Amino acid sequence: MEDESGNEGDGYAMSDSPLARWRIEFSKSFQNRLDRSAPHPVRRWLVTLIAAVIYIYRVYYAYGFFVVSYGLATYILNLLIGFLSPKVDPELEALDPSASSESSKDSDEFKPFVRRLPEFKFWYAATKAFLVAFVMTFFSFLDVPVFWPILLCYWLFLYFLTMKRQIVHMFKYRYVPFDIRKKRYGGNDKPSSSNSPQSDENTPQT
Repeated sequence: MEDESGNEGDGYAMSDSPLARWRIEFSKSFQNRLDRSAPHPVRRWLVTLIAAVIYIYRVYYAYGFFVVSYGLATYILNLLIGFLSPKVDPELEALDPSASSESSKDSDEFKPFVRRLPEFKFWYAATKAFLVAFVMTFFSFLDVPVFWPILLCYWLFLYFLTMKRQIVHMFKYRYVPFDIRKKRYGGNDKPSSSNSPQSDENTPQT
């Protein structure tokens, strides 16, 4: 009994340690700042633009880390596709007869475009990617020698094919990834903290 009570006391002391309290306070403060930044997309993306410029300058100054840059660009492209794609794939709805019948009944009602990747999560993931890539440029073993024009041409080819497929998908299923009609009729389209990357999960994924 004494051992069990001692173990419980040690566990409580560890959870109440200064490091644990600092982590909890930092997590709350960080989440609070994220929630406060949600209604300000222009300021948020300006921060991301500054981070991108700093990263580009770092790569240009070091003249290396082209593989890291290629991975970063591919990851940003993947985020962009998720941002432009609907949450529910129209191809799956077309295969489901019950869903198609319900959609035909509600065709007169305006339904806002629901993204697979919300704008806030897109911004958060992109900003974090630039910061992580910037830190990676300080590790020399990640500077793999490669002929960078080949990577650039391959990424441009990948970008062209991906965006072409996405645009064809938009025209085929007649959806626009922007709520133009909602804004035209004076609807409020303010982002909320519910799009925060920590609203669904306690910690953001890397």
